[in-house]
Amino acid sequence: MLEARLEQANVLKRVVDAIKDLVQDCNFDCNDTGIALQAMDNSHVALVSMMLKAEAFSPFRCDRNISLGVNLTSLTKVLRAAQNEDILTLKAEDGPDVLNLVFESSENDRISEYDLKLMDIDQEHLGIPDTEYASTIAMPASEFRRICTDLAAMSESVSIEASKDGVKFACNGDIGNGSVTLRSHTNVEKPELNVDIELTEPVSLTFSLKYLVNFCKAAALSTQVKICLSNEVPLLVEYTLAGSSYLRFYLAPKIGDDE
Repeated sequence: MLEARLEQANVLKRVVDAIKDLVQDCNFDCNDTGIALQAMDNSHVALVSMMLKAEAFSPFRCDRNISLGVNLTSLTKVLRAAQNEDILTLKAEDGPDVLNLVFESSENDRISEYDLKLMDIDQEHLGIPDTEYASTIAMPASEFRRICTDLAAMSESVSIEASKDGVKFACNGDIGNGSVTLRSHTNVEKPELNVDIELTEPVSLTFSLKYLVNFCKAAALSTQVKICLSNEVPLLVEYTLAGSSYLRFYLAPKIGDDE
């Protein structure tokens, strides 16, 4: 059976909120290392990959590999019943047809319990190749969200250009053009504001802003976001969760005629 206890329910709430508009149904694959999720959006342009490692839970027990087929809209409705500070315990039997969720209030003696019906989802597991990226940008997640939101008001796509001068986000739209350039920056007192740009070669790629704005919904999960770029491979946007857990989004670049 599976039993996984999260000290703060809002971690799972925010993960699900960040991906539910990209993916409707997905499998939570549970084994003794943790709970993983991997799914593509309907248009096969974006891929989401999440890993909540066993160490993020206390306690964590998973006796055998279990796949939980979940409709994320339904899961969102159940998770709304949890206060952010609630303790959340997920339970499932072997070969389950429901996922049991228990919310315990840390402030009073309220315990809420819900059973969510599971689905049988036939989902291929995609091997994500390890990529040596030409450029890796670490920056405040709130800044990335602001840039994407501002540029999305002007255009449907953005070019991201990393060079020795910094990283430039630029768009051309019907109402005009816009760009934001960031350079490496270290703030000793507030490291969460650091911008760190690693570059082995210059990169310039164009992406759909609709998807990037969607990825930015995860900004509440982490103060920093990591953006990895290489020519002709999907962009990687990574948010670090507790410990070495993560939420990653991959987005295929736009090519010539798509723009």
